[in-house]
Amino acid sequence: MIAEKINEYLQQLPESSQNEVLNFAEFLLFKSTKHEPSSKYKFNWNDFSLSMALRDIEEEDFPIYSLADLKEVFS
Repeated sequence: MIAEKINEYLQQLPESSQNEVLNFAEFLLFKSTKHEPSSKYKFNWNDFSLSMALRDIEEEDFPIYSLADLKEVFS
């Protein structure tokens, strides 16, 4: 069965990759139901797009800059 094979592969992936698979599956579900929306699978495209753009951003380390890091200062 296809679902069992997918589950086998999924369990071997790291959690970050599993999250990507989940995002892709949600996208495919959205794409396949967008012409025939049902109350169970309705998506708000704006929310979906924003969530995809911001996924895993909380795990990123952003550099902290100070005024000393500036090469030019305009007044």
